[in-house]
Amino acid sequence: MVVLAASICTKGGKAVISRQFRDMSRARIESLLASFPKLIPTGTQHTSVETADVRYVYQPLEDLYILLITNKSSNILQDIDTLHLFARVVSDLCRSAEQREILKNEFELLSAFDEIVSMGYREPVNLMQVRNVLEMESHEEKIQEIISRNKEAEAKEELKRRAKQLEMQRREQQRRAAAGGPAAGGYLGGGISGYAPVPQREYAAPAPIRTSSPAPSSLRPPAFKGSGMKLGGKKTQQSALIDALGGEALLSEDMSTPGTPAASHTPEPSVAVHKNERGSLPPVHAESVHVVVKEYLNLELMREGGLDHLELRGDMNLQISDASLARVKLALAPAPASYGPELQFKQHPNVAKFVANRDRVVALKDPSRSFPVGQPLAVLKWRYSGKDETYVPLSINCWPTPSNDGTCDVNIEYELEAEHVSLHDVVISIPLPDGSYPTVSSHSGEWTLNPSSHSLDWSIPLINAEERSGSLEFSVGGDDTSVFFPVKVSFVGQGSIAGVHLAAVTRVDDGEPVAFSEDATITVENYTVV
Repeated sequence: MVVLAASICTKGGKAVISRQFRDMSRARIESLLASFPKLIPTGTQHTSVETADVRYVYQPLEDLYILLITNKSSNILQDIDTLHLFARVVSDLCRSAEQREILKNEFELLSAFDEIVSMGYREPVNLMQVRNVLEMESHEEKIQEIISRNKEAEAKEELKRRAKQLEMQRREQQRRAAAGGPAAGGYLGGGISGYAPVPQREYAAPAPIRTSSPAPSSLRPPAFKGSGMKLGGKKTQQSALIDALGGEALLSEDMSTPGTPAASHTPEPSVAVHKNERGSLPPVHAESVHVVVKEYLNLELMREGGLDHLELRGDMNLQISDASLARVKLALAPAPASYGPELQFKQHPNVAKFVANRDRVVALKDPSRSFPVGQPLAVLKWRYSGKDETYVPLSINCWPTPSNDGTCDVNIEYELEAEHVSLHDVVISIPLPDGSYPTVSSHSGEWTLNPSSHSLDWSIPLINAEERSGSLEFSVGGDDTSVFFPVKVSFVGQGSIAGVHLAAVTRVDDGEPVAFSEDATITVENYTVV
């Protein structure tokens, strides 16, 4: 395609603004625009008209026309798409399509026209890219402006400090002269610009704030409190940036510097690690018969729906602290009807086998023997690997939709599928396009930006049967939907996805029920939507 000119004219053919992309005289473009209204056919919906030399592709703009003048060999479909982009630029820059508003923003409009078409050929840009070019915002320019303002303010403070110091020296000189002291020239030493301290009344300079600055000499004037440039000394580029940020970076750096750890604080790392493993799960009071159930989940969901693969591993550990309760048997709750026989169980060699779909009882093969006391024993393990969506505890639906303005609207929602478990500290991490930041319109829970991975982290404290679903909507620059994947999910679960939990604990001898406690947790190894 070759675009000769882009113009906005009145219905009478008078040009309001016009941009020529090829060599054309003013008389030539005015003649083409003047003849354009006479060529518009009546009673038709076509938006293009041809003459012997050129083609007009036009669009009504209230009382005006916006049109492209191209050669006859140009691609009409590309010309129409380019015309629509021109129209969107005009409506974006002008509050109304009136002639006065067009003339008011003529410089911005012509600059935008040059960004869309260069030398008669369409540039691969969209509305957002044109808008960013016109704004011409520069982070480096803002930093330099901040540095310049800081330099001016510090120079004024330095002048005030010098004037105050000279005034103090003058008053001290007058007082000494009245008392018969030394002459003024001997006191000042090097003249009025000298900085020699007053004998026996030396002015004590406050300690400098910046520990990285060079140590002041004995003849150096007192350092005033503040950040930024000090007159008479050199500064590094890093110091200038710190001053531009108002000293906050230096303060945070000083505060984050680790000191020498005290001996009483050495156990803290192990306590913190143990706390992070459980997250915000409520503590469980351990009875004399205590059972710990742990499950580990590894799965990948498909963005179009369905399950790519799932692996679930679990184990049950029995802990007995009372020797009188060592001869017991554990009755598991019936298996959920929705779970098939694919869930494989494996018992301890000393534990009797049971059939997965029948009564499940964990007991020693030899009834006369006892479980160990004071140490945990892994009595049961189970595993599932396959594509049965019954074992998926949380479904994730991420739906990015590109817009015509170069942005993408993303709607993501979750729903708890396994109502017999509760999920704590849920974090759903959605990757973002490079250099773009989201505008969140609605959300449940909380969201933050993760600068290390450039992703949006959506945090939900608790998901259970009462609060089982939620959604998040945001828009972000970019039209590539694949950048929002893979979506990563992490949480700490309470319960058992496979439905393995105790129903009762009884003595082997007389069948008397025994009080027990159970701690069932779910740990995510990998949970992604690809």
